[in-house]
Amino acid sequence: MDAELFPRARTEIAPGAVHLPDWLAAERQSELLDACRAWARPPAGLRTVHTPGGGTMTSRQVCLGWHWYPYGYARTVVDGDGAPVKEFPEWLGELGRRAVTDALGPEAATAAYDIALINFYDADARMGMHRDSDEKSDAPVVSLSLGDTCVFRFGNTESRTRPYTDVELRSGDLFVFGGDARLAYHGVPRVHAGTAPTKLGLTGRLNVTLRVSGL
Repeated sequence: MDAELFPRARTEIAPGAVHLPDWLAAERQSELLDACRAWARPPAGLRTVHTPGGGTMTSRQVCLGWHWYPYGYARTVVDGDGAPVKEFPEWLGELGRRAVTDALGPEAATAAYDIALINFYDADARMGMHRDSDEKSDAPVVSLSLGDTCVFRFGNTESRTRPYTDVELRSGDLFVFGGDARLAYHGVPRVHAGTAPTKLGLTGRLNVTLRVSGL
């Protein structure tokens, strides 16, 4: 939404999990979108992810720094065109550390980010409940939203079921989870089509997730 009668406030969803609305200004969102469009081009571009059990993720993904595939990391697109994974830029790592500082404090922003998983959701895409557990680091996960609003379901560390909290993530929002919440299950059960800021020029939703590999 372009205007708010009452600005949305910082919210701690769980210990270590913080939602910061409107963290990215409109100009910064446009710059990040331009970068995502460049990264999405082949080689090592946007791909459909297939799980070992024969399932297909409805969001599409491109990776930077390390290539994620179910369930590990590689330096090449082992489940795609085999090309070397695109470089993780230093400015993106700096953005990640600033995000952690703003959400959790400077004491939590000690690690160097080296992975970006960029997921594109169209109106029908979803993401099932899962944990980000393939890294060998417990550094906080940084999640940046661009485009359409989604329902982000943030759960517990024990199971994919309740208790969980549904959070509305809009374009420019930041969500960071670390500490006790680092291995919480989370997912995207719904995307609200046509809710992206008009000036952004994006149909659908992009989620830029930053992680520390520990590899």
